[in-house]
Amino acid sequence: MTTGTILSQWYFHLPNFILAALFYTLLGRVLLGMVIDANSSNFIWRFFCRLTDPVVGLVAAVTPRAAAPVVVWLFALVWLFAARVALYFALATSNLLPTG
Repeated sequence: MTTGTILSQWYFHLPNFILAALFYTLLGRVLLGMVIDANSSNFIWRFFCRLTDPVVGLVAAVTPRAAAPVVVWLFALVWLFAARVALYFALATSNLLPTG
């Protein structure tokens, strides 16, 4: 795959990359959250929180308040995965998936 092909198919690669980055960063937050304090000043922890807080905020708005934060994070993972699958199928049904 050449660079020109990737740039011409940005409508698939850019949203897919952003969703994947959010998914794996949130997965890192879940795993790190098991061993680190929520108010930690650890740089990686703060980076994970800063990057994923908008997604967690959206999911928290539709999740019961009685749910623990880690449950909200796990629901956010599910929603991010569903968004990637929805993107794939939306482009597949429109015959816009990258080939090759």
